[in-house]
Amino acid sequence: MNIRRTSSRGNPLRGRTAAAVSLSAVLALTATACGDDGSGGGGSEGSGKGEITLWDNNTGERRDIWAQIIKDFEKENPDIHVKYVGIPIDQVQAKYDTAIDGGGLPDVGGVTTAYLSNLVIRDVLDPVGDRIDSSGLKGRLVPTMAASVKAAGGRGDEMYSVPTSSNNGTLWYRTDLFSAAGLEAPATWSEFYAAAEKLTAAGKNRFGYTIRGGAGSIAPAMDAMYGQSGITSFWDGDRTTVNDPKNVAALEKYVALYKKVTPSADVNNDFIKMVAQWDNGTIGMLTHNLASYQDHVKALGKDKFKGLPYPTAEDGSRVQVSNPVDGLGLFKNGKNKAAAWKLIEFAASHKSNSAWNESAGSIPANTDAATDTWVEDAEPTATAMKALSDGSTKIVDLPYYLPDWNTISKSGNEPNFQKVLLGDMTAKEFADKVAEELNEAQAEWKEQNKS
Repeated sequence: MNIRRTSSRGNPLRGRTAAAVSLSAVLALTATACGDDGSGGGGSEGSGKGEITLWDNNTGERRDIWAQIIKDFEKENPDIHVKYVGIPIDQVQAKYDTAIDGGGLPDVGGVTTAYLSNLVIRDVLDPVGDRIDSSGLKGRLVPTMAASVKAAGGRGDEMYSVPTSSNNGTLWYRTDLFSAAGLEAPATWSEFYAAAEKLTAAGKNRFGYTIRGGAGSIAPAMDAMYGQSGITSFWDGDRTTVNDPKNVAALEKYVALYKKVTPSADVNNDFIKMVAQWDNGTIGMLTHNLASYQDHVKALGKDKFKGLPYPTAEDGSRVQVSNPVDGLGLFKNGKNKAAAWKLIEFAASHKSNSAWNESAGSIPANTDAATDTWVEDAEPTATAMKALSDGSTKIVDLPYYLPDWNTISKSGNEPNFQKVLLGDMTAKEFADKVAEELNEAQAEWKEQNKS
């Protein structure tokens, strides 16, 4: 087993115009990854032996669990050697784009439904539906996750990755601070806002909430919008509901939290800074997904915090936007697809999928793993699974199938969200701009996909 770190300064690329990629980034990729580029040829099944490369699309805490899975896999398959390449989550989309353009795609790669469509459109992934049906994974994948993968690929009933996990938006709160303030768990949005205000003593550097203003800020903002407005569909015909007046009003209320009950530094905080700030400080609440659970346990212990699904309306109904489904893709031009598929099947099997998701605090995609005892022991994960299955939660499906989705929902509008926080742009102006771009992207997608 050879675990090896790579890094790059590439920026995420999406949409109609491909950004320039430095020669050094291309060389770095081709030096660290095997496989072939995405621009021709069809790869081959190979001998089922030899070396294959795996790209982990969210390295860091995952390195250790992947090391164990790879060790177990190589013990069971001594003729296969796995080269691990860990990629930070904020660089992975640029890595794929660079490799497609310059060569060096892996044999197996972590992909989420958030950017799956771009890889499908560029024809670098093999469909995996038939392989699943003829393997031990048949009937062992959570149906809703499989459906999300199919929808995100945009090719009807075909699957272009094997789902391994899903996430859920979570309201983390400090039980010790809530208890000291005489507050109950913030189950509703009104309780959330009231708690944020009561827990704040800015002069003593105590705040009720930390808001995400840096990279990745728009997804939690949309959760706050749809969660409060109660709107349950992202589209009304071919027009997005993002700038519906109810969503705009909800966004105005959400961004008004900034500097009133949050630290001023939040305007620049990505998830790493935001989570570290919450773990190390005296901030009452944080909205982030289940993936930060282990960070909180290490920093606080299990007794000082809890995690709930996002707040409900006063009547107990909950609306939240969809979360990407993580998975493993089989790259089309790999020269040893037989060995690559063995790794995918092994990683998505009961034992490996359970261990991986327990480490990450995520929801397993393997139906057998989803019933393991650790799921109930990890209360936030168990609570999230219940909320997603008991009928109390309505999911607003985000349009991951749009090739421009990532540009619009991330790099294209995150600076504008910061302007809203700072008072340099209104919530309505922000929502209208996002909506205009989404409506245009939807129209283009429908035109391109006319049968």
